[in-house]
Order: sequence, then structure tokens, then C-alpha cells
Amino acid sequence: MRARSDTDDYLQLFLNDTPMMDVRAPVEYVRGAFPNARNYPLLDDSQREQIGIRYKGAGQDEAILLGLELATPEIRAQRMEQWLKFCHSNPQGYLYCFRGGLRSRTTQSWIREQGVEFPLIKGGYKAMRRFLIDQLEASVMRVPLVIVSGLTGSGKTRVLRKIAGHIDFEGIANHRGSAFGREANDCQPSNIDWENRVSIEFLKRRHQHPVKPVFVEDESRRIGRISMPEILYQKMQQAPRAILQVDIESRIRLISEDYILKAWPRFQQTFADKAEKEFSRYVLDNLDRIQKRLGGVQYRKVRQCFEAALKEFFISQSDAGFHQGIEVLLTDYYDPMYLYQLANKSSEILFEGPENAYLEWVSEYLLRCEKSDD
Repeated sequence: MRARSDTDDYLQLFLNDTPMMDVRAPVEYVRGAFPNARNYPLLDDSQREQIGIRYKGAGQDEAILLGLELATPEIRAQRMEQWLKFCHSNPQGYLYCFRGGLRSRTTQSWIREQGVEFPLIKGGYKAMRRFLIDQLEASVMRVPLVIVSGLTGSGKTRVLRKIAGHIDFEGIANHRGSAFGREANDCQPSNIDWENRVSIEFLKRRHQHPVKPVFVEDESRRIGRISMPEILYQKMQQAPRAILQVDIESRIRLISEDYILKAWPRFQQTFADKAEKEFSRYVLDNLDRIQKRLGGVQYRKVRQCFEAALKEFFISQSDAGFHQGIEVLLTDYYDPMYLYQLANKSSEILFEGPENAYLEWVSEYLLRCEKSDD
């Protein structure tokens, strides 16, 4: 393998989706990493803890000696097999630890003993994370946004994904951004992972299409358990918006399709014979979350509707029983909340219309933005 220099060119690493080997302990990796990183640790969580205690009590030299003691021939062989496989599979990759110090250089040295030269990232995870935080703030300041807006159930996510140059915050968060938005496995990334991916997406937009606006979906501060950075949220509140218009019957069908018909197979796959119980919990517990804001009378009405609809759905697979309850949620809860929020925004409305006209307008708008920069 041809020798390559160590690097601190973080921009090119992220623009090129460069494969990275993260040699931090698993507990560090889970707290935050990068989309193209894979965790092949030098130390496991227990070893890292032991060495940290030794370092605090006796200093670096003693900590290094303990590390060498813990690295038995069996453990070292196991680590080496993983590292070499990654190096050969990703010849343009790099490795890193937390600060680009002892762990990454030890890993690099051990790999070199096997005849393989593999470069490391200077500054490690800490420097790259700082870079992405700073770049996200810069992107928010520089990149023009257009908000894909509309009443709940308008199909905003579907339309967003048809627009070139969008960033799908909900997709990155693995959550649909509403009380009923969690996936069957309820597995969201860490907040740090979400921020890292969003920052990288903005970086790519800035460098590949610098004059075009980025389209994003209207969001609250939180997407499930993900909390949006305040600077980004405030930029979205001020950004111009284009409103998708869809009739109530179509919205009811879209919601039922997304949250019932498409969600059910994922629950079956995830929970097998417990799928009915877990799906019922998903529907009814999420309804409970908005009970106070919906009001007692309407909550009981929707709850009874959904309980009966679930029983029928498990027998016939028909979602029709949910439609009445969904309509109540839209007209009595989601629509008034959206209209109130929209009335309190001073941002410019660029367009209002149905999907086909909406997408035609987007194409024309992006073309005008390109021409205006010539």
C-alpha cells in the first residue's frame, strides 16, 4: 500500500465521504461519530476506564505500561485482523482517535509493523467535531433556505425528496417529527451524530451548488429526541417559505398511508408475534401525548375511534376505520396550531399551490437563482 501523509484537511475528508477508522472505545463512538466512520477500537470500554484511572493516579508512562499489559497477544491479533481488513478495503481511508494522539499513533505503528502504511487524521475526533460545529454555523449564515411548509398530512416530506438540493432533517433523525413520528425500532442517532451529518450536508451544498438555496421541511425545535441547534432553528423561522396545498380528504389518506399502512409491516418485521400489541401501543400512547392539548372530549372520541379501528385493521388490514379520528386530529389540533404559528411568522411566502404546480415553481425558482448569480 503506497504511503500517504497524515492529514488535517477536514473539508476534503467530509466532501469526499472519506472512509475513517475510529479507534476510540465503543462508548466514545456511541456518543458521537461521523457517517463514514467505523469503530475498530484499540481499547474496549473496560480497558479504557482502567487506563484512565492509572493515568490520573500514576501518570502517562504508567498508563502506557498498563496498556501494553492489557494488549495480550490474543487481543492484539484480533484488533490487527480488523484493522488490516479495513485498510485493504479502504485504501484511501484514514484512522483517528480522540485527539490524534497516543491511541491513533499506537494503532498506526502496529499496522506499520505488518507492512501497511495507513495515515491518521491530525487532531482526531475533537478537531473534526469542532470543524463541523463551526462550519454548521457558517453554513447557516451563508446558505439561503426555503422552507417547505403546509398543513400536517400535506405530504411535505414526499415533495421535499423530489427537490434537488434538499436536506431531509427528519430522514437524518430517523423520525417523522410529530407525536406519531417514531419508527418501529425507535432508533434515533445521537444529537451529535445528527448535527455532524447535517453540517456535512450543508458543506456539500455550499461547495457543489454555492448559489442555489437549500430546501428544508418546516420543523419544530425537536425532531423526536433530536434537539435542533438554536442558530439553525432561528434561521428557519426567518426564511421564506413555499406552502404546499392539499385537500383534507387527500391529507387523511396520506396520513393513514404513512402512519398505518406503511408503518404496520415494519412493526411486523421488528416485533413478530408481538406486533399487534406494539403497534397498538404506538398508536394509542402517541395519542396520549397530545391528550391535554386536544381536550378531553375530542381525545376520548379519537381514542374510541382508534381502538375500534385497530381491532378491525388486524382482522381485515383495512385502514378506513382510522379516517374519522385522523380528521378530528387534523381539524381540531394540528390545523389550528399550524395556522396560529404561520400567522405569527413574518417570513415571506414565495408560493402556494398543489404538488405538481409546486414542483414546477421549484424548478423555475432554482433556475432564476442560478441566472441571478451570473
